[in-house]
Amino acid sequence: MKILVIQGPNLNMLGHRDPRLYGTMTLEQIHNNMSAFAATQKGANGESLELEFFQSNFEGEIIDKLQECVGGEYDGVIMNPGGLTHTSICVADAIVASGVPVIEAHLSNIHAREPERRVSVTGAVSVGIISGFGPLSYHLALIAIMNVINELNMLKQSQQQAQQQS
Repeated sequence: MKILVIQGPNLNMLGHRDPRLYGTMTLEQIHNNMSAFAATQKGANGESLELEFFQSNFEGEIIDKLQECVGGEYDGVIMNPGGLTHTSICVADAIVASGVPVIEAHLSNIHAREPERRVSVTGAVSVGIISGFGPLSYHLALIAIMNVINELNMLKQSQQQAQQQS
């Protein structure tokens, strides 16, 4: 099971950027913790969990990365679009076109923030949104995406079995 973790604008500044709001962990530390947790997990069929991390401050690069999902390279995506969460219809369109489940994750509770940060254009087309748990949001998103992918795989298997029987 291969999961793409996309981090949007300014997330490379974690650990330095407003620590009272985003905490003191760096993006590298968050990714290391996610990798350590993923190493202890298995998919429904016993397959290992592989994470690939990507961060960009550029909307087009994030869209390009999401488009790589179309070829089946990834089973799902965990994404923190940063400020693009609230504005990017283009990223939302790329999520839809990706053909894989996407879980949006945020360190802060976007619904307890400024009014303009309470809207999630990208979350509206994602499977779900996890926010407000600090770095734990990413672990929760990892558990969620694994379960969603396992459910989709089981559904595909049962559909294939039904087709073979008919």
